[in-house]
Amino acid sequence: MLRVGLSGGIGSGKSTVSARLAELGAVVVDADKVAREVVEPGTPALAEIAERFGAGVLTAAGALDRPALGALVFEDTQARRDLEAITHPRIQARSAELFAAAPADAVVVHDIPLLVEAGRVADYALTVIVDVPEQERLRRLVQSRGMPSGQARARIAAQADDGQRRAAADVLLDNSGSVDSLHVRVDALWRERLVPFERNLRTGTPVRRPEELAVVDPDPDWPARAARLLARVRRALGARALRVDHIGSTSVPGLQAKDVIDLQVVVEDLEVLEDPATRAELAKVGFLVPDRVWHDHDHETRREGAPAVPLWPKKILATGDPACVVHCHVRPAASPAWRLALLYRDWWRAEPAERNVYADLKRTLTARGLTSSEYAEAKEPWFARAAGRAHAWARRTGWQPGSA
Repeated sequence: MLRVGLSGGIGSGKSTVSARLAELGAVVVDADKVAREVVEPGTPALAEIAERFGAGVLTAAGALDRPALGALVFEDTQARRDLEAITHPRIQARSAELFAAAPADAVVVHDIPLLVEAGRVADYALTVIVDVPEQERLRRLVQSRGMPSGQARARIAAQADDGQRRAAADVLLDNSGSVDSLHVRVDALWRERLVPFERNLRTGTPVRRPEELAVVDPDPDWPARAARLLARVRRALGARALRVDHIGSTSVPGLQAKDVIDLQVVVEDLEVLEDPATRAELAKVGFLVPDRVWHDHDHETRREGAPAVPLWPKKILATGDPACVVHCHVRPAASPAWRLALLYRDWWRAEPAERNVYADLKRTLTARGLTSSEYAEAKEPWFARAAGRAHAWARRTGWQPGSA
């Protein structure tokens, strides 16, 4: 099963995307529908709402008068919190039931308006945001829905802004044009990303870097992409993750790199990944735990010219996302390799000259036409020499890993 969070600002056309995904075969859990379901006449939630807010929030037929309730809670923070305390647990419980009822091979799309505002991005393996500029959404609310301009502006202002939603998006669906053009984008997303992502998770097929080497210019989206992935790992592992970090070349501003996001998780012991419940939580957010154990090379004590010695065991998680190659290095706390990975990152960030030396090495090796595996192995002698310089910098500056 693939869990997808779908959101967008009011007036963005999110429901159009949701409907199209349902037509293509997705199981859609509509948060608005669930929210209406839990407050239908005769439900405990509606009785609690009437008790808290008075009979004035009910219609003559005994149903919830949404405009009347909205007028009470929109600008009253405590009233809104009271309402959420009544409805949110029930909405979450019912949504969980619908997720659990979906087939094992389903792409489950959670259509949730306030996904970003509620801090729910890390709950899904992929977040899709329907993107429409604020002024266009305002125009649609006024012209298409007949909403007064002041009310439309207030509704927009009460939600996350465009920048916050874009930072949360693994997929940004432009809906500033026609419905037909939107359908083309949604169909491509379904065919090229969602369906293969679900299949990879179900079959345990990790997406790894291609052997055809490609070192690219820095992508300004790398840090945000890493932040979303790290949040998912934290959500899945909880306190079992002693720290999580973005490492490797994509974590160093200005440095060319393979388009592979390297993450690092420090755990007490690699055995935590053998727990089926832990693996299930990781799968919910798109990560797979391979059976293979890798080993880090000993850069700490290796002499120049000596062969690389694999000493320190680790696991490398991957995602099933065909559009994003991720290598998540899980290292035990007793291994010195996790500190060294952070040391290299911080050293290159702080010392442009050393970063440039490493960049020159990348360019030289790339020009040799190596495969990705050959490229990784060819860098090992350089790392053996660089480790001493990095440690000297750490001693000189008093470097410590710092907080994750």
